[in-house]
Amino acid sequence: QARLVESGGGLVQPGGSLRLSCAASGIMSSSNTMGWYRQAPGKERELVATISSGGRINYADSVKGRFTISRAYAQNTVYLQMNNLKPEDTAVYYCRLVTMTDYWGQGTQVTVSS
Repeated sequence: QARLVESGGGLVQPGGSLRLSCAASGIMSSSNTMGWYRQAPGKERELVATISSGGRINYADSVKGRFTISRAYAQNTVYLQMNNLKPEDTAVYYCRLVTMTDYWGQGTQVTVSS
């Protein structure tokens, strides 16, 4: 049974940092793309960053220069280092893994507020 488990969300002040982690288990294919998406209240879910099994990385313009995505291939884990957080980064962050099937994590709340 495939499963994605996220961790690392929380409350942080503007300008602060958080690191999200997502561990995938039960995924049989090593060829996949992992990434992070977010959904703020009243808004649609949007892409934050993705990284393929070949190492190709894609960021949303709104997070370029502040967020860094990386992955530990042997552990099937993806990370999102978020620096210089802004109130507009407040959202539920979801991990996604795309192979022949599309998998989503349960989401982790990130709140940026003073």
